[in-house]
Amino acid sequence: MQEIDEDTIMEFPCQFPIKAMGMAEEGFDVLVVGIVRKHAPDFSENAVKSRLSQEGKYVSITVTVEADSKQQLDNIYRELTAHEKVLWAL
Repeated sequence: MQEIDEDTIMEFPCQFPIKAMGMAEEGFDVLVVGIVRKHAPDFSENAVKSRLSQEGKYVSITVTVEADSKQQLDNIYRELTAHEKVLWAL
């Protein structure tokens, strides 16, 4: 049964893409995946996509998770944006 979060228009559980951008440095993808996996451990490696910026200076990592609640998503975003290597997260 899906649960509707009263604070959002989202129904949980749902597939939710989380995107983080940082400098195109070795290990940035591992960092992002590690943070997301702490809060949503059951996603597959196929759920991870990366994309370099046109000039190759930045990289965006998108991880699609099965989100259980708004709180879970908030925790992921809070930890991602607190990390010094993450420039922003959507």
